[in-house]
Amino acid sequence: MGVENPLGDNIITTSLDALVNWSRKSSIWPMTFGLACCAIEMMATGASHNDLDRFGIIFRASPRQSDCIIIAGTVTKKMLPVIKTVYEQMPEPKWVIAMGACACSGGVFDTYSVVQGIDEALPVDVYIPGCPPRPEALLYGIMKLQDKIMKDKNSFGNSIGLGTRIESAAA
Repeated sequence: MGVENPLGDNIITTSLDALVNWSRKSSIWPMTFGLACCAIEMMATGASHNDLDRFGIIFRASPRQSDCIIIAGTVTKKMLPVIKTVYEQMPEPKWVIAMGACACSGGVFDTYSVVQGIDEALPVDVYIPGCPPRPEALLYGIMKLQDKIMKDKNSFGNSIGLGTRIESAAA
């Protein structure tokens, strides 16, 4: 009983959140902020062997065109104000990836001039450990960020001024 196929075969139904989050996860444009040896591995991830383009990921050099920042390497206290400024110039929604032991926790540099983890200054979404982490680790971290983006609620409503965005739990 009832209607078997009321919308036909050519109709797809979904929520607006699912559609917006799918489009955001499929077109992450990271701002690269390579500070040390991890930057070499980040560049290798963007090269032809790993091919980030298949995920819709295109590295950008301008913070106003980026929605994700990859902090790769040792963050010094002298560099921290510049990183904060670049982060503040990025449009919402924005995400942060801490790549490497130095960006995650200061690494082996327990000195007065090194920030002991970028999470002291920026809200980090994904941590990628290693010294330096392999390109495969960055790919895995980006996929975890994509999973986190898909779990956001009211992301479109927040962008047009209706309510607040509800972020998923930390990855």
